[in-house]
Amino acid sequence: MAHNCLQCIKYLMFVFNLLFWLGGCGILGVGIWLAVTQGNFATLSSSFPSLSAANLLIVTGTFIMIIGFVGCIGAIKENKCLLLSFFIMLLIIFLLELTVVILFFAYTDKIDKYAQRDLKKGLHLYGTDGNIGLTNAWSIIQTDFRCCGVSNYTDWFEVYNTTRVPDSCCLEFSENCGLHSPGTWWKAPCYETVKVWLQENLLAVGIFGLCTAMVQILGLTFAMTMYCQVVKADTYCA
Repeated sequence: MAHNCLQCIKYLMFVFNLLFWLGGCGILGVGIWLAVTQGNFATLSSSFPSLSAANLLIVTGTFIMIIGFVGCIGAIKENKCLLLSFFIMLLIIFLLELTVVILFFAYTDKIDKYAQRDLKKGLHLYGTDGNIGLTNAWSIIQTDFRCCGVSNYTDWFEVYNTTRVPDSCCLEFSENCGLHSPGTWWKAPCYETVKVWLQENLLAVGIFGLCTAMVQILGLTFAMTMYCQVVKADTYCA
């Protein structure tokens, strides 16, 4: 009975980690594709230029692949060391995520102020050499969210040293439309607009976060259960 239970957990954990590993491969693939085709797409921070969507996906995908691989081998080989390693790695990631969420809600106001200050600083890199990612990201955000600047369209005046905004701020896009009168530009601040959009989609974000946490807890449960079963089986055989 105990042997059948161990076999059942073994294959469940193997399938679970195989899917985990395949998910990591997919995320890594998307990250590499973004890095190759879009440069440092979605790099908005001037303080952390490496914090791009491509780099985040590559790092996340690599970690998931490594953890999934360790879990797969540990399950199929019934290796106590690998099972415990998988459990510890997944637990560390889970605790780090929990810490980040707690700190985010505890220091929301300070994070808001820092983010706006850093984003305004990053505007000065718009359209400059080597900052295609930041330029593309701002163009897409301003076009899709129908907004202009971080806290106001006048943020761009300091960048250009004149009454001008990027063409992506225009109500109707045309060449050099950013040189026209303010009446032809979007007036909504991008920071608040994106923030409101996130708040409106808070349920979806919450469900995604909850599903992620449940998957990790499930992985931790599988790993520890199988580890205990393997220890029991070794003790019984001894």
